[in-house]
Amino acid sequence: MNTTAIYHRPESEFAYLYEKDQMHIRLRTARQDIRHVQLLCGDPYTLFKEAWYQTKIPMEKVLSTDLHDYWQVAVGAEFRRLSYGFSLESFDGLHVFYGDHGVYPFEQQYLEMNNNYFRMPYFQDADRFKVPEWAKETVWYQIFPERFANGDPSNDPEGVLPWGSKNPDRQDFFGGDLQGVIDHLDYLVDLGINGIYFCPIFEAYSNHKYDTIDYLAIDPAFGDNDTFKRLVDECHKRGIKVMLDAVFNHMGDTSHQWLDVIENGQDSPFADWFHINEFPVDYKEGENFEDAYDITYDVFAFTPHMPKLNTENPDVQAYLLNIARYWIEEFDIDAWRLDVANEVSHTFWKKFRQVCDNAKKDFYILGEIWHSSQSWLQGDEFHAVMNYAYTDAIIEYFVKNEISMTKMVSELNNQLMLYREQTNQVQFNILDSHDTPRILTLAQGDKDLMRQVMAFMYLQQGVPCLYYGDEIGLTGDMDPDCRKCMIWEEEKQDRDLLQFTKNLISIRKENQKVLSEGVMHWNWVSEDDGLIIFERELEAQRVIGIFNTGDEQITLSKPENVLLQQFMQEEEEVIVIDKKGFVIAKADQEDMIEKE
Repeated sequence: MNTTAIYHRPESEFAYLYEKDQMHIRLRTARQDIRHVQLLCGDPYTLFKEAWYQTKIPMEKVLSTDLHDYWQVAVGAEFRRLSYGFSLESFDGLHVFYGDHGVYPFEQQYLEMNNNYFRMPYFQDADRFKVPEWAKETVWYQIFPERFANGDPSNDPEGVLPWGSKNPDRQDFFGGDLQGVIDHLDYLVDLGINGIYFCPIFEAYSNHKYDTIDYLAIDPAFGDNDTFKRLVDECHKRGIKVMLDAVFNHMGDTSHQWLDVIENGQDSPFADWFHINEFPVDYKEGENFEDAYDITYDVFAFTPHMPKLNTENPDVQAYLLNIARYWIEEFDIDAWRLDVANEVSHTFWKKFRQVCDNAKKDFYILGEIWHSSQSWLQGDEFHAVMNYAYTDAIIEYFVKNEISMTKMVSELNNQLMLYREQTNQVQFNILDSHDTPRILTLAQGDKDLMRQVMAFMYLQQGVPCLYYGDEIGLTGDMDPDCRKCMIWEEEKQDRDLLQFTKNLISIRKENQKVLSEGVMHWNWVSEDDGLIIFERELEAQRVIGIFNTGDEQITLSKPENVLLQQFMQEEEEVIVIDKKGFVIAKADQEDMIEKE
């Protein structure tokens, strides 16, 4: 038995309230090292009176990585407090007890040591990680406002280019605006999405608007506050939630605060609003705008036009928290996406969360973090992060062929075990965005591969987000190329891909409960022939995904109730799935999928 791999931590993703009256408990052990894990638990004040350590509750091995197995059990929280430990039996017959003080032989003298148990002294529902229920039911659509649609040419910026006349450079403007979004809301409804994530819409110098000038004003090239108010109202009439992008890590160098620092140096009332290392503020130009050097102040990356805000300054905190509250209370937005969230202090984000919660019930907060994010997902900061770490594993296997199938499954499982179950249900899953190459370009134009990857991702836990234009075949390399103008002429759109996307979104929404909350079972993962079969299970519901990622046809027993198929040749009792083919099906509890 590899005792060094056994791990548990109370009041974390290993032990937490899932519902008010239900607690989830997890344990990690070395992969394929333990035969049985059982939970011993009871009221901490009745250990001797009730001898509850004599009752063992079986734990289920729910997921495995290349290094570890993870076990889980749900227990009632009716007593409002709990002591617990673990019984572990290895394949070679060793039997141990694991508790707060480590591993002991499974003997009564150790089981009767009250302080040897992990403890939840009292279940505080106020501390339970709660997520907005609507977020679990949402399929998001990301819009880069400058490139979606030009609905009001009267507000076009100077030097605007004809719509879609060229691939975009960094300084190009094409006239996209909020009226353009309003004009195409019915298109989005028909597509099936019910949430829009907007890249920044506040007044800024650039076309991407991540260099904010005024957080309280809509950029004039996009419209005005009245236009945005009308947009939110029209979205809500259609059942569409609205999420705005908050850039609180830095602001633009044309903001009045930064211009005052340039003019007055350390005598500026805004001097402490930023992280300035030397006055006067200065930098030297590099070959590209991102390659500046000898910068005398902290910035986002190496971009001198985005000076970093000092969010420990009380005035800066008050300023930003007022902005957070203003757009919720005045315009009824439903969510904030937080740019570069991992570079802002936890102290500030905890205050931000309280402001948002007080301003609107069931408000959703999404952080832009590209790596493992436990510190931000403890229940008092964000509800979710942009789940790049999860979806990168999918892309690295399916599209880039950089990792093996088993490594992909291991990494997906590892990410799921980093967070509480309710967190996983609202993680923000994306295949591309304004910061990455488009999925069709990554797939080198292979739309069959793109469909397969999309179908795989839409069956995962978390909420999917579609980057504008992917549904009609828009391409694009790394930014700014991935920020092309949306194509609205139907004859130039891939209508088959559009219909496929509608079907996929419909399947996601119609099976939302099981795809959001259902347990993941990997039924078949074969490096030899590239076949992946998995199912999402919740009570009597099961949704099955079958994916052929190999080079040859695969023959399987035929699943019942096929929801979506690609390259599936139907025969009497079997199905033949071609290369890059897949099947999504529903099944009863007793149905099995067998390989011929």
